[in-house]
Amino acid sequence: MAPLTPLNARIYSKLGQRGSFSLAIEEVAAQDEELVVMTADLTTLTGLTRFKEKYPGKFLNIGIAEQNMICLAAGMAKEGKNVFVTTYANFLAMRAYEQIRIQLGYMQFPVRVIGTGSGLAMGMSGNTHYGIEDIALMRAVPGLMVVSPADGAETTKVIHEAAHYPGPVYVRLSGVMNTPIVYTEEYPFAFGKAVRLREGDDVAVIATGTMVHESIRAAELLKEKGISASVLNMHTIKPLDTAAIRNACTRSNLIVTVEEHSIIGGLGSAVAECISETAGSPRLLRIGIPDAFQKVGDYRYLLEQNGLSAPQIAEKISITFGPGFRS
Repeated sequence: MAPLTPLNARIYSKLGQRGSFSLAIEEVAAQDEELVVMTADLTTLTGLTRFKEKYPGKFLNIGIAEQNMICLAAGMAKEGKNVFVTTYANFLAMRAYEQIRIQLGYMQFPVRVIGTGSGLAMGMSGNTHYGIEDIALMRAVPGLMVVSPADGAETTKVIHEAAHYPGPVYVRLSGVMNTPIVYTEEYPFAFGKAVRLREGDDVAVIATGTMVHESIRAAELLKEKGISASVLNMHTIKPLDTAAIRNACTRSNLIVTVEEHSIIGGLGSAVAECISETAGSPRLLRIGIPDAFQKVGDYRYLLEQNGLSAPQIAEKISITFGPGFRS
């Protein structure tokens, strides 16, 4: 894997997380004779056309049969293959949920499940294609790791790490092409270890996926209002970095979670579970998608409809923090 530089960070940004996955999996294929990549009738839409042409012996299009794909992947993993499967996040998390639960969670076959177009990325495709419940579902499966990278660059790190992980992994790819850049240079990445991106004393913002960049921008807007906010990239939602959360609780007067996922069962719920068992924890503000189906629109419209743009995030934090909130 090439070291991260400002140049390739821009390339990953233009491609988005989905395109960055396709680049990373080609790099893995060049090193791993046992690699197999499967898709459920989404070769082009998961960015795998070039992979199919370059590595035809390592590629399988299973068709619109997500449940069968998981079972086939589990069987091939049992025989020693390093299997990645991919299609839209909502179809993996819901249509193939029982198969993921049994074949990967219960049986612990090390299949790497790549959910593309998660959150609101599918835009005009509508509610049938929005993946806003996948974190809640996947983190409930025993033994399944759940990861949501912040940008294209981090996606490449996740794919390379997942290729060597001994158990099953669910990777949630969010956002669209020309995704905002979070990382432009090398940094230490490890599953289960959050990355502190910004220091602050008043508020600790814990974000995942696309909302990491929005949270950094929100922290900059809060600074103009005299509110000092740290930002933590919680790329791994399971296992959760509870030590980082408890550290944030000791340093901040307000904990905020931000995610492009239903407010129910996602990152905010995971953090709430942690701090409910932490003595003296500060108040928690959860920002995410409300418990309702969405009005259809393009991606940016959907983010703003759900209060997930940086100015809206900053405003919610500012109102909650309020005058006299400091201890």
